Amino acid sequence: MKLHEYQSKALFAEHGIPIPRGRVASTSAEAKSIAQELGSRVVVKAQVLVGGRGKAGGVRLASSPDEAEDLATQILRMRIKDLPVRKVLVDEAVEPVTEIYLGVTNDRSANCPVIISSSEGGIEIEEVARKEPEKIVKIFVNPHLGLQEFQARNLVSAIELPRAHWRDFIRIARGLYDAYRATDATLAEINPLVITKDNRLLALDGKVVLDDNALFRHPNLEEMRDLDEEDPAEREARKYGLSYVKLDGDIGCMVNGAGLAMASMDVIKISGGEPANFLDIGGGASAEKVAAGMRIIIADPNVKVVLINVFGGITRCDEVARGILSALEEEKPDVPLIVRLVGTNEEEGQRLLSRANLITVSSLHQAAELAVATAKEKSAG
Repeated sequence: MKLHEYQSKALFAEHGIPIPRGRVASTSAEAKSIAQELGSRVVVKAQVLVGGRGKAGGVRLASSPDEAEDLATQILRMRIKDLPVRKVLVDEAVEPVTEIYLGVTNDRSANCPVIISSSEGGIEIEEVARKEPEKIVKIFVNPHLGLQEFQARNLVSAIELPRAHWRDFIRIARGLYDAYRATDATLAEINPLVITKDNRLLALDGKVVLDDNALFRHPNLEEMRDLDEEDPAEREARKYGLSYVKLDGDIGCMVNGAGLAMASMDVIKISGGEPANFLDIGGGASAEKVAAGMRIIIADPNVKVVLINVFGGITRCDEVARGILSALEEEKPDVPLIVRLVGTNEEEGQRLLSRANLITVSSLHQAAELAVATAKEKSAG
């Protein structure tokens, strides 16, 4: 789950990281009022969860409250990469002398957090890594000990920041790590962290990505979710506790267990097809969850055939069958369904499905090959 810039920076401020003065506005009148309160030039920034805001005209400098109001009116009418702009951040305008990158993320190969910094801030860190990798400094952090002061000193020394700013930089680095840990984030990033003309260090922009799996510990952060940024199908799946990711293929997949779901998608690809989604109904799935998963898959206009692959361990095959029948009664899909049910209460599941207009098979390879052939036939016809 991604946080907007204004949300990320508010979180940083809670952990002692200095940010520019400013507030978020939902209307142009609010933007004007904020600019009047700040009493200086301001920057009006579109709040959307995509990059490229500046190039799209979503970040504009205003010299007066009236100009801030006009710019906010224009920006709030925009769509950036097909996302509507519903809010703008009005911040005091800052003239940076130096721009620095500072971020914390997970390093899966090292099995620990890593703090990354570079003297080349303000641009995509991936570009710096590609063109000038020597300008990127990494410090690995023991999650049991946290970021130690000597590590922060090593970091600031390596990016050759003037010594006058070391104490503030160390405080900001430790605050960023604390924010990352406190929110179960997968990324906490300041880009750029700037030295201003009056010698302040400020987090001029901020980005936080949270781990969805840990949001149950942070209901206050869950409330910050921007529903505009999400695929409606993924939003519906989350409501029923389903793991769903939309893909580019035409074979809908519903499977119980992430490992089996990945294996099913692999077999589809080996058989010459492309999955339209990843959908894991999980262990012990109820008929209600199965029906919800079916509705989500069938609603995708790209789906030409649905493959259901269930290995009944904790999940009961008869419960899955009831969910499938419920979805068929409600939606009456015009796409073929290919079902493989194996395991607990398999016979009862097969009996229930025998009265439905679908195809049952006994092996995954058979199911995948039939699904691929059916999808190709429908595409050709």
